Amino acid sequence: MGKTVLIVDDSNTMRKIVSRALRQAGIDFSTILEAGDGQEALDVLSANAVDVVLSDINMPNMNGLEFLKAKAEIPAIKDIPVVMISTETGADIINEAKSYGAKGAIKKPFTPELINETLGALL
Repeated sequence: MGKTVLIVDDSNTMRKIVSRALRQAGIDFSTILEAGDGQEALDVLSANAVDVVLSDINMPNMNGLEFLKAKAEIPAIKDIPVVMISTETGADIINEAKSYGAKGAIKKPFTPELINETLGALL
């Protein structure tokens, strides 16, 4: 059975690019959900069973790091793996994201192969 992924990015275009890359990577996601910021992502997670989250870092309202912190406080969703997808993949920010529970990071721009390699270990 296919898995469910949540793509969190304030750019609708980037959400579509990530969605296309997932299909090209050949990962069996039966459902692709979307959110425009961290708060929307928390709302989606509270209403849907999600296997993995792909989240940007820089977003309005609630950024990716704030999202990770808030998610960690909610027992029902705290164990859902999150991979950051961002132009900001310097060691400092990625280490900070990992300290809040992120399982990895993918630098924009990315390839379907990199998506497959990164998510393959989590699914």
